[in-house]
Amino acid sequence: MPREARKTVLKLLKDANLTGLLTFAGELHGHFCPGLAFGVKAGYLGLKKLDFENTGMEELVAVVECNNCFVDGIQVVTGCSFGNNALIYKDIGKTAVTLVSRKLQKAFRIVLRRWEDKEPSDKEKEARELFDRVVKKREKDPETVRRMQELWTELSFATLEKPDEELFDVREVSVELPAYAPIFDNATCEKCGETCMETRTVLVGGKPQCIPCAGTDYFMVAGKGIQPVSGEGNR
Repeated sequence: MPREARKTVLKLLKDANLTGLLTFAGELHGHFCPGLAFGVKAGYLGLKKLDFENTGMEELVAVVECNNCFVDGIQVVTGCSFGNNALIYKDIGKTAVTLVSRKLQKAFRIVLRRWEDKEPSDKEKEARELFDRVVKKREKDPETVRRMQELWTELSFATLEKPDEELFDVREVSVELPAYAPIFDNATCEKCGETCMETRTVLVGGKPQCIPCAGTDYFMVAGKGIQPVSGEGNR
């Protein structure tokens, strides 16, 4: 995140401006939804207990347990991302985050409470029905999509007004601080000529090749989570 953008987020945090934070997060995420709002609110709750300052140098680490809209809210509010090595992904499938401060030597885990069992409002019922049609069944009717986005936006900002204790379980936890990310040398693939991390090369005939050229199995993060990919498809 550019420095000026981070300054904007920091001011919104210190002003407790959750509406502004959600608006900012929506620019990255591309739309508004309750999941994004949960992430914004959870990130803010954690940072209130730690240190709002974060330069993106791993002094603050976020450990997320899902790969959905919630995580974008966490990334925007906390400044922790895959790119600055401060976002750690556990493929557990829980809407939860643990924020760890190296400076304070403290960590807090924030977990979304089960909310599906609560009686939904008429708007929530309509939004869920439209979500099923547009997202799950991939219907492309423009009016259906427009109405779903309209409802999700309204419900997202309404989520910010809900009491924290109604939405989350928050507790201080004891965690082993993750090591700082190491810096690896680069190597050039003997076959395709592209550069990659030396630790991701495979020696073939004594010469380095990248994983795709070597046809080696690897993992990737996709919609279903962390998935193994067969190297046979890379040859």
